[in-house]
Amino acid sequence: MRRLLLLILLLLATMPLMAQNFLARSEVGLIGGGMNYIGDLNDQSMFGKPNLAGGIIARLNLDPRWSLALGGSYGRVEGGNPDVIVRRNLSFRSPVIEGYLRAEFNFFPYGIGSATLKTSTPYIFCGAGVFKFNPMALYSDPASGQSQWYELQPLGTEGQGTTKYPDRVKYQLIKVCMPFGIGYRWRLSRNMHLTVEYGWRKTWTDYLDDVSTTYVGASVLGGGTEGGMAAILADRSGEVEPGYVNAPGIKRGDDSLNDWYSFFNVSFTFSAEMLFGWMRGKVCEQ
Repeated sequence: MRRLLLLILLLLATMPLMAQNFLARSEVGLIGGGMNYIGDLNDQSMFGKPNLAGGIIARLNLDPRWSLALGGSYGRVEGGNPDVIVRRNLSFRSPVIEGYLRAEFNFFPYGIGSATLKTSTPYIFCGAGVFKFNPMALYSDPASGQSQWYELQPLGTEGQGTTKYPDRVKYQLIKVCMPFGIGYRWRLSRNMHLTVEYGWRKTWTDYLDDVSTTYVGASVLGGGTEGGMAAILADRSGEVEPGYVNAPGIKRGDDSLNDWYSFFNVSFTFSAEMLFGWMRGKVCEQ
């Protein structure tokens, strides 16, 4: 009992030191940049239609070479390839919310307080994450002239949820991803860091753009909800070439490749110890 009590007292005594050491090796900050989609509706272009994106990040520097980073981002991806396949005439946009945990490796020993440590270094990273998406398409009613965005997943534009295609189920809107990429970081001061990076997200879905397999025909979709919007948004070729309809079985997308998205950004991070001390000082002033 005495030994257990002594161990508990020892742990309690060292906890403030452990917490201070943890904060001294940690950073928190903001991210800003652009998000881009790679898939069936941009002809696999690396820089198709980028949109603004941002996020937050917290980093724990384990040693001068290795770090762990926990972060979250929000952005939007979109695509449409009328210049590549004019008759298909498909397009979409989707918000993307992601969270991730990743490991980072510095090519040079990075830090402060020693002549052997560098104040800047290139780095690579890889990890695991989860993201949420929701593809939508814009449709303008020729009769009223009004435009409206429609969520595509509930419509089952490739026959998901129909009796004729029982093997096609509606895709999930929350999926896992693998973030990886390259970057460069600078230590601007003892408490402030700047990073520039480009990262890819490998996903395990081919429906980020709601396009994957084949056309199923209006007869399958025409009796659906939203007044037949499933049939209208599944095959939009007639908007370009009046009267043209794709026959069931014609390829609508390439299901051999999953969709990707990328995030290129700049981030500023600050010492968690400095921020914690600043917040504690503000509280004490009250």
